[in-house]
Amino acid sequence: MKKVTDLYKTDLTALTHAFQDACADSEFLNYVRGLNVSDDILMKYTSNLEDAFNECKNCFKCQDLSLCKNKVKGYCYVPIIDKNIITFSYDACDFLKEKLEKEAYKENLELFEMPKDIKNASFKNIYKDDKTRVPIIKYFKEFMDNYKNNEKSKGIYLSGSFGSGKTYLIASLFNEMAKKGIRSILIYYPEFLRNLKSSFQTNYQEQFNYIKKIPLLLLDDIGAENCSNWSRDEVLGPILQYRMENYLPTFFTSNLTLEELEIHLGITSSGVDKVKARRIIERIKQLTTEVSLISKNRRN
Repeated sequence: MKKVTDLYKTDLTALTHAFQDACADSEFLNYVRGLNVSDDILMKYTSNLEDAFNECKNCFKCQDLSLCKNKVKGYCYVPIIDKNIITFSYDACDFLKEKLEKEAYKENLELFEMPKDIKNASFKNIYKDDKTRVPIIKYFKEFMDNYKNNEKSKGIYLSGSFGSGKTYLIASLFNEMAKKGIRSILIYYPEFLRNLKSSFQTNYQEQFNYIKKIPLLLLDDIGAENCSNWSRDEVLGPILQYRMENYLPTFFTSNLTLEELEIHLGITSSGVDKVKARRIIERIKQLTTEVSLISKNRRN
């Protein structure tokens, strides 16, 4: 039976040979020498150091995050020296850091039951072949300038044909504002009402107050919901009233004009109430400038 000391000598010899073999590569040798650690310590971590060295070489040659060859995309396996102990960690590469910095603004933009790719909406991707979009884009630029100068800015009530890109246009504005640190939320309005109604016993008031007070708000596809006294008088009316009193920019998209929306809001299962519908429309007019977008369906 081998003694413990003999086993130790065998292991030490194996470690020494493995380290010496690795150091036959001059680049690896220069890499570990740069750590300023003795060979007695280094040889205990030969395998990990080789992994770190290879990932470092990958990073040095890499020209884009999509071309990353490391085990964890966007990260490099690196040694951390603490006295006589070497630990290893993953550091984000410059390409990943740049990407994260560029996309950090998206945290300022929230979606409720909206397509997730709407977070990538931008002015540069708006169809330039459609002149109907030009006045809207000009209005957006004026809006951003006014907002920057703390001037009271109206939102837009954007009505128009199905699939014409109404939501995308406003999302592109919200994305630009998000880059400036302004928080916003885009809400698919019919689903929001259903969700809010089901939350009576949980976080109804919290949701309601959050929507009221968010700096920028889009109520998307208003007029597509089933109108009720509750949705009109207890939800929409108070939200609009609060935002009107506090000069909070509010945006709408709809397939209905304001005149058509007034008719829609006036009819509920309880009957017709033109007065209450008119109050809602007057609040929307106080909050927005009405703009029409008639264009071909871009979803096809």
